[in-house]
Amino acid sequence: MKRIVCVLALCGLVSVVGCKPAVTTGKDAGDGGTEIGQWRVHDMDRSAPEVVTPGATSCQAPSDAIVLFDGSDLSQWQDTKWVIRDGTMESVKGAGYIKTKASFGSCQLHVEFATPANVKGNGQGRGNSGVFLQDEYEVQVLDSFDNATYPDGQCSALYGRAVPLVNVCRKPGEWQSYDIIFHRPLFDGDQVVRKATFTILQNGVLVQDHVVLKGGTQWKGGHAVSEYVPHEDKRPIAFQDHGNPVGYRNIWIRELDD
Repeated sequence: MKRIVCVLALCGLVSVVGCKPAVTTGKDAGDGGTEIGQWRVHDMDRSAPEVVTPGATSCQAPSDAIVLFDGSDLSQWQDTKWVIRDGTMESVKGAGYIKTKASFGSCQLHVEFATPANVKGNGQGRGNSGVFLQDEYEVQVLDSFDNATYPDGQCSALYGRAVPLVNVCRKPGEWQSYDIIFHRPLFDGDQVVRKATFTILQNGVLVQDHVVLKGGTQWKGGHAVSEYVPHEDKRPIAFQDHGNPVGYRNIWIRELDD
């Protein structure tokens, strides 16, 4: 009976103390190891993580990040009418979207933004902009401090898709932050085989918890609902000009494996 249980354990059917499953002391399956691809607990042959030096604060770029805007110039961005004022990248009415020259897939993106201190308008007409991953999937930027609008269009919403868990917006004119963990969708021809996911912290507070995005972000006939449209593995990061002078600073990105 003891031998039978041990065989079952090797097949992954049961787990029995003292019956050791097959392991590898070399590389895992993804690195060309055995089919099982398991490691012994505390195995010193495992590859150690790469050393990355963090920024002096949690908002500053770590050593492996690509700095997209440090307050000095727009060299990382395509031709644009956006301007720099006091170290801030600011949208100008009629300037259109601003997009990175480089393209990205799955990533960790840090963005700091401020809606206008001089409050004008209400609802979607107040401090409106947006951060677009892969030039397609929008994280809404809006002055949502004491400003009612539809919940799936308020600040930190996945526009038209997912309502944030909480509203943690600071007062107009105050700097806020997004830390976005984005895993891109995967396509096989015309079919989406893995949908995009978002985890977002606004001002250090979790507002989107590994949300699976059901489709793209498009404004058609008054509704931001669309199916996935296959696209390149990597596309630009884009910020929206919505007619409001929203400012951005300290923008950096870390590329993630799929």
